[in-house]
Amino acid sequence: MSKLFQARFATTVTDTHCLPATPLREVAFAGRSNAGKSSVINVLCNQKRLAFASKTPGRTQHINYFGLFAKDDLLAYLVDLPGYGYAAVNHETKFHWNTLLSDYLQEREQLVGMVLIVDSRRGITDLDEQMIQWFVPTNKPIHVLLSKCDKLNKSECKHALEAVRKQLQQYDPALPDGNGASKRLTAQLFSSTKRIGLEEAGNIVIQWSFEAENKEDEHTN
Repeated sequence: MSKLFQARFATTVTDTHCLPATPLREVAFAGRSNAGKSSVINVLCNQKRLAFASKTPGRTQHINYFGLFAKDDLLAYLVDLPGYGYAAVNHETKFHWNTLLSDYLQEREQLVGMVLIVDSRRGITDLDEQMIQWFVPTNKPIHVLLSKCDKLNKSECKHALEAVRKQLQQYDPALPDGNGASKRLTAQLFSSTKRIGLEEAGNIVIQWSFEAENKEDEHTN
């Protein structure tokens, strides 16, 4: 059974000053409103309503924490960031989002990686790029899930994935002239409804969440 299946709601915060004061590792999930972020979290954790979208897209302005447990021991967190890009949101709300997201992504020491959910039919948008640009200077990994890929045919899926990987290359300074495949900025196809890419995505989240634990186990063995 996946370690993600034991996830439980932990807390909700509206300001970075209220973030949990623990050293536990955090994996963040980010994405535009309607990109399918809640569905991704739910299917990875094998639960129906662990994360849920507001009936009005763009309404949620909170950071939601879900704890990963082994029995009653809290081991790590999955962090559901506010969806962004909803056109009807007022200026004050957009400013709140920008401040909350940028501060969390750039300053949170416990954050070990970001899963960025991008609608495969739209590709990486300007707002998605802003998230990447905030996070890249931390030198922590980003894994892009091209959601709803079941809506595309095989050729369209291939093109969408190639386009996103090419975009990600420009953000990795370890790649001379943007050539080659980045190991820190990665992407895959994903579908919550068809469960496409579920194992690959789950393995990455588990690796990030329990990397220190795994290294200790290897050292002991």
